[in-house]
Amino acid sequence: MRYLYHPHAKESFLALVENDYKYIIKARRHTLGDRIFLRNLSDTHLYRYEIQTITKKEAHIALVDYETQLVEAKHKLHIGWCVIDPKSIEKSIASLNEMGVDKITFIYCDRSQKNFKIDFERLEKILISSSSQCGRSSIITLEHSPTLEDFKRTYPNSLMVNFSTTHLGHNALIDTLVIGCEGGFTPNEMRLYDGQIVGFDTPLILKSQSAALAVASKVLL
Repeated sequence: MRYLYHPHAKESFLALVENDYKYIIKARRHTLGDRIFLRNLSDTHLYRYEIQTITKKEAHIALVDYETQLVEAKHKLHIGWCVIDPKSIEKSIASLNEMGVDKITFIYCDRSQKNFKIDFERLEKILISSSSQCGRSSIITLEHSPTLEDFKRTYPNSLMVNFSTTHLGHNALIDTLVIGCEGGFTPNEMRLYDGQIVGFDTPLILKSQSAALAVASKVLL
């Protein structure tokens, strides 16, 4: 872990309790005088704290100094992702965060199962853990759009990822891409993106989560 997330990092004194205490004191075996790094994920600062006291349930730390340290991808990529099984999203989203995806907007497309509900709080916890591990100074911004038509209206320059002779290249300067759910896009949805469709140079059919990871890899890495 590159740093510990704490929403109040930047304050002069903090108490580490429960899971934070268990991780720093029990798992990592830090002791008095050790210095640890914290982020609050609301600014770009990396805060250095010193452990001053340790009890059976708490560790008290004091701010030593901080530095501005922005750790982000060079390019901002926004993915519009038609809703799929939340379990599949949860398995993939940490990797998307590590690759540097800036934003994901979940869209209920025509073939999305409407009984699938996105647990934004759970996803945020996964993203915080991911950023703590990889050192990223933020997490993916999560949004929701009720339909693909609404998303297209808000992001008119977005591109659809589908079968196309226009292939998505490495490090393509693309800001916003839309990925379909299982079963793909309906004809009406494809008409929304007439002339704005890109694809992969492969005859294979990718699962939605595989397409998301492939897009992030090609654009960001």
